[in-house]
Amino acid sequence: MQKQKLADSVLVKNYINGSERSLEILIGRHKQKIYSFIYSKVLDRDVAEDIFQDAFIKVINTLKLGNYNEEGKFLPWVMRISHNLVIDHFRKGNRMPSFKNTEEFDIFSVLSDSSLNAEKQLIKNQIHFDVRRIIEELPEDQKEVLIMRIYRDMSFKEISETTGVSINTALGRMRYALINLRKIIEKNKIILTN
Repeated sequence: MQKQKLADSVLVKNYINGSERSLEILIGRHKQKIYSFIYSKVLDRDVAEDIFQDAFIKVINTLKLGNYNEEGKFLPWVMRISHNLVIDHFRKGNRMPSFKNTEEFDIFSVLSDSSLNAEKQLIKNQIHFDVRRIIEELPEDQKEVLIMRIYRDMSFKEISETTGVSINTALGRMRYALINLRKIIEKNKIILTN
């Protein structure tokens, strides 16, 4: 058993060469420092977790594309990515993540138009606001599953592990969340298209 811990640069190289475990070690080694830094800026646990996840998605994508050349300075590089994501978060001033156009949320396809003019942008912001408000009306367990699935793009297996319920229970909660969202939308006559 090797006593000496592997340097970040070795772990990065091992991950690029296919060792998923190396990335787990890197995340485990630096998670507290990176998360604390993000939290100190945004002062919101959920936002900090989202930014932390986004930072590591960027890290993974950069490493997989072979664009990493920080010469062993892994932590400062990840901190810089995190810092930029925090700035983006405040620049947007809009806490709503963008939705992927899934079957369940085809209603949001209107949000994926990248060439939005000013009027469409206002409508888009209003839709985001309405959706945020509707989601807040859901029961806590349904809201939790919906946020994990739609906002954080987690699988039902991951949701099951995180919440400590069976996959079927997680699926059921998602189903009820969607049914309740539709009811709230209809009851309030909210229009989510432009």
